Amino acid sequence: MTISSTFKRDANRVPITTNGLTETKEITYAAGSTGAIGAATLFTVKGDVLARIFAVCSANLTSGGVATIEVGIAGNTASLIALSTATDIDAGEVWIDTAPATVEPLPAQNILTNGTDIIQTIADATVTGGVLKYYCLWTPLSETANIVAT
Repeated sequence: MTISSTFKRDANRVPITTNGLTETKEITYAAGSTGAIGAATLFTVKGDVLARIFAVCSANLTSGGVATIEVGIAGNTASLIALSTATDIDAGEVWIDTAPATVEPLPAQNILTNGTDIIQTIADATVTGGVLKYYCLWTPLSETANIVAT
């Protein structure tokens, strides 16, 4: 099995392992596609893992209405990042909860089992613009563990 995530390395090329492996996914929102109302898979989960997720905004999220956004799993769509008003997420902020800020604590680790994919759900109105880069910091628990951005 090949794991596509990588360890960050210091200037001496030594792996930095304190936060585990890192997988990222950047989304540029547009009303007719990536910003549409509904659920979209961010990361597929294979095997059993410990995972943390957060997003960094590089362009303000916009909407023609009052779009909401959350991150979780099927059946518990706000379990990883609480339901938030999309337009409250601005450039230079970290989104881990309902009050994005320029400085946030590292989110808690969650145990995810095989097939418990991480999803983003947009509701109430479309997200018409903006950019979020999702970071999933994870550690394998089982031999078959892997997280891949989709």
